[in-house]
Amino acid sequence: MEYILNIETATKNCSVALAKEGKTILCKEIAEEGYSHAERLHVFIEEIITEAEITVNDLAAIAVSQGPGSYTGLRIGVSAAKGLSYALDIPLIAVDTLKTLASQVVVTDGLIVPMIDARRMEVYSAIFTPNLESKREIIAEIITEGSFSDLEETIYFVGDCSEKCKAVLNRENFIFLDEIKYPSAKDMSLLSFEKYKTGDTVDVAYFEPYYLKDFLITTSKK
Repeated sequence: MEYILNIETATKNCSVALAKEGKTILCKEIAEEGYSHAERLHVFIEEIITEAEITVNDLAAIAVSQGPGSYTGLRIGVSAAKGLSYALDIPLIAVDTLKTLASQVVVTDGLIVPMIDARRMEVYSAIFTPNLESKREIIAEIITEGSFSDLEETIYFVGDCSEKCKAVLNRENFIFLDEIKYPSAKDMSLLSFEKYKTGDTVDVAYFEPYYLKDFLITTSKK
C-alpha cells in the first residue's frame, strides 16, 4: 500500500493529510488569523502517523503544496517536507496550491478560478476547467471591474479573498463559492498520487516553493 503524507501550508490553513492509494484516510488542520504553522505542523504529522498506526518508514512519498501563497507558510511546509523526504530517502512531490483549491469545486460546466489573497486588491489566481485542466497559467494580478470580463462562461470563484473581490467582480456569470476558502491537504491526496504513479517528483536538494517573489517588487519613487 502506498501511503503519502500531504502537507499544505500555503495559506492560513495549516493542514496535513495521510492518503492511501490516493484516498485521504486522516486529516488534521486548523486555520487561524495568526499563522500557527510552526507550532502545529509537526504536531499534526506526529498525531496522524500515530493514529494511523503506521510508522514514517511506511510512507512511500511526501507531498507538499508548492505555492503560490504565504512566503512564511510555504517555507515552513517545504522545509518540513524536504527534511522528511531526505531523512526517509523517499520521493518529494510538489502539488500546485491553486489546483488543490480548485479541486474542491464539483461542477460540470463553466470555469473555476481559485484565488489566494495577496494584499490590497492583489491576488494569485489561475483558471481551470471542471476537469482541472489548466486554461491559464498562475499569475499575480490586481483585481478590477474588468478582470475576467473576456470570459463568457459561468465562472466559479473560490479562495480567501471573496469578500474583497465581490465588490468589483459582479457580472451575472460570476459565482462566488464562499464555503471554499482555503486549500486543504485532504484535497491533495489524489493529485499527489497521480504524480507518484508517473514518477513526477522534484529534487529534494534544489526544490523551492513558487513564491512569485517578483510580484512584491515595487518601483522606487523618483
